[in-house]
Formats: sequence, structure tokens, C-alpha cells
Amino acid sequence: MLLPALVFLALIAFAGALLWSPLAGRAAYLHLMLAVGAMPLIFGAMSHFIPVLTRTRTATASIGVFPLLALAGGAMAVAAFSLPSMAWAWRVGAVLALVVAIALWAWGLRRRAIMVGRPHPCLAWYEVALACLALALLAILATAVWPHQFSALRRLHLHLNTLGFVGMTATGTLAVLMPTVIGRPDPQAGQWLSFNLAWAVAGTLLVAVGSAWSAPLTWVGAALWTIPLVGMAARWLRLYQREILALHGAAPLLAAALVGFALSIGLDAMSTNAAAGGLAKPDPAKAFVAAFLLPLVSGAAGQLLPVWLRPGVQDEWHAALRRSLGRYGGMRAVLFLIGGMTAGLGRGCGLLLSAATLLWFLVQAFMSLLQGINSQQGNEP
Repeated sequence: MLLPALVFLALIAFAGALLWSPLAGRAAYLHLMLAVGAMPLIFGAMSHFIPVLTRTRTATASIGVFPLLALAGGAMAVAAFSLPSMAWAWRVGAVLALVVAIALWAWGLRRRAIMVGRPHPCLAWYEVALACLALALLAILATAVWPHQFSALRRLHLHLNTLGFVGMTATGTLAVLMPTVIGRPDPQAGQWLSFNLAWAVAGTLLVAVGSAWSAPLTWVGAALWTIPLVGMAARWLRLYQREILALHGAAPLLAAALVGFALSIGLDAMSTNAAAGGLAKPDPAKAFVAAFLLPLVSGAAGQLLPVWLRPGVQDEWHAALRRSLGRYGGMRAVLFLIGGMTAGLGRGCGLLLSAATLLWFLVQAFMSLLQGINSQQGNEP
């Protein structure tokens, strides 16, 4: 039950951060979103998917400690940026998260080494994502050595986290999750992942370094990221257009997440260069969460929660729960995009719309789970 709990924890953390952001400091609510919400969930999801990608046995219960330790590190960071008496705690939290990231990366390499045959190309995206997280944490810890570079290293840390850790993990997962959601395999997904990894890595590094030290590089990095993102969008529209434009289901939410990610990268390049030119700038972090993370996690939850709640053979119970979780998914996808882009352009009403849409899904999900549990108990002898 750890993975379902991490899903709901992430969604609640996202909603809390959106509502808290007008009152809290930027570092506090961003770490609530990313370090408490996204990081433990990604670690938990990786511990589930890495055995699948390497065709090895499922993770042992001891691997479940990784997301819990990450959660502890994230909570320490939020406390550090919220309570003056805890100002020291972010360094401890960063070290803890760094140790967990390296341990999960090493565990994935071990699974790669013992498997028969070649792993799925998505595994390489996960490995790069963990490397980006480790670099992000090292960058922020390096401020103790180079305090005069604090602002630059902080921006490097943020972008290696968002585009590198979260973005690389999500993009790799989306390539294999969308065909699974729709039920029509994409035989070219592995080839797409192999071809586009280099573009995504180069784009991430250029945006991260550019945001820290050379603003024009962010335009180059954003342009490189468009190569995999536009390619994926074109494939999806060709293969899955009817499902993406549907009123219900997880597919519209996953497609909205792809659009939201691309738009947040564009806003990020605009923000960095606007800051360099002294112009008013957008807030790409809010767009990243509201237009990308919210549809991504809620859409993925609609597909994966039934599997994680009842592993094994998929039956009508799983299908009914997916239908219930995906009800009005297309409408929520549109609202998340509108709210995220409005928030990214500096309008507070966008945060309220995104939070309200997320709360709608949370209520729907709890009701669906209760109905599913009751129906399961009713079918037991």
C-alpha cells in the first residue's frame, strides 16, 4: 500500500503548496511541491518500474525505505525554509536525499547487470534522472564552499531538479504509459526513447547552466527539448487522437501533462531572459506544477492505482476503478492547463483554479476507492 499512499501524499502536497504559495516563501512551497510531493513518489514509482524494465523480480520490501527516507529529507527542507530555528535542516535533508538517490541508482545498475538481455530504453532515462538529482543536490550543497555563487547554484539546483529529475523521469514514463493506458502498444516507443535521450539531456544541461550563468543558453536548451516533446506529441496525435480528445479517461491528462511540460520550459526560458533584461517575468515553477505535475500524477494514478492496490491478474474490478478514476479526465486536463498557464503568467486565480480542480479529483478518487473496496468485499465469499 506504499505506492497508493505516496500518490495521495503527492497530490495533497501539491494542493497544499498551491494554496500556501501566496503566504509562504518561494523556497518553502517549492520544496513542499517537489521534495515532499514529487521526489518520494518518483522514488516509489522507480522501485516499481525498474524491475519491469529489467525483467527481474519485484523489489523487496526493504526498497520501500527509499521513498520514506526521501520524504524525511524533503520534510526537513520544508521545515528549514519555514521555521527560522530549523534553518540548518536543509543541508541534512539534501545529504539524506543524495544518499537515497545514489542508493536507488546503484540498485538499478545492479538490476541491469543481472538481467538477461537488454533493458528497456526507459531505464536509461531513469538513470539520467537520478544523476540529475544527485548533481542538483551537490550543487546546492556546494554553496557552503562557494557562497558568492549561491544564487547561480540555487538556479542550477532548481532546473536540474525540475527538467532533469522530474522531467526526464516523467517523459520516459509517458512514452510507455500512454500506450498502456489506451491498450494499443506503440512498437516504436523504445526506439523513440533511445533516439531522443541525448536531446533531452543536452536541453536540460543547457537550460540549467544557462539559468545559472548565461541566460541565452536557455533558449538553445528549450529548443533542444522541443525535439523529443514535439516528436512525442506528433506520434500521439497520429496514434491516439480520439482517446486524447475524449471527455473521460487518463489519456487526456497525460497529453495535457506533455503540453504543460513544453509550455513550462518555454516560460522558463522567457523568465530567465526577462530577468537578464530587467523585464517583468513569468513564474514557470507554478506552471510546471499546475500544468505538468498535476495532470501527470492524476492521470497516471487513474491507470496505476488499481494495479498497485490489487496486483496480479487484471479483472473487471480494475477496469471499473479505472473508469471511475478517469471520469471527466478530459475536462480536468483542460482546467489544469488553463490554471497552470494562468498561474505561470503571474495571475493568482490560476492557482485557485488548479487547486480546485485537484481537490475535485481527490474527492472523486476517494469516493471511487471506497466504492471499489465495498464492491471487492461484496464479492468475497
